[in-house]
Amino acid sequence: MSRAAPFAHRNLPLLLLRAREAVMQHRRPSLRAQGLSDQQWRVLRVLAEHTEGLETGQVAREAHLLGPSLTGVLVRMARDGWVTRERSAHDARRSVVRITAEGLALVGALSADIEAQYADLERHLGRARLTQLYGLLDELIALQEAGDECAAHELLETAA
Repeated sequence: MSRAAPFAHRNLPLLLLRAREAVMQHRRPSLRAQGLSDQQWRVLRVLAEHTEGLETGQVAREAHLLGPSLTGVLVRMARDGWVTRERSAHDARRSVVRITAEGLALVGALSADIEAQYADLERHLGRARLTQLYGLLDELIALQEAGDECAAHELLETAA
């Protein structure tokens, strides 16, 4: 059997996953102490930044959860009193999710621990390098979004 040609670049998706796990291993104990899963925390963090509420699809996109997974997460979070769900006033087919006062209190309770973890990361990397990391990640994300926009535009042009 012939050996595959070696790759010229490191495995970026794997490195990003490993970096995520390195960050989350410090965050998870705080989340678990409050009874939260990673997914629930992502939803709370998104909703805490949008207290007016978001449609379910936008919550899924911003928290990076698939729709079916988000449905189960929201059911549990509503049961625990952290979010509410109601039909959109503009479109009855859509649901709007809002963080509750209890959910905001939970975010507040976790924020000191999480900010301390960011401060520790900044101490290890330095402010300039952490800022550079944020910038590089934002740029990488923007490249993907620009590619998605180009693909959607091309699709619309071929459909016309």
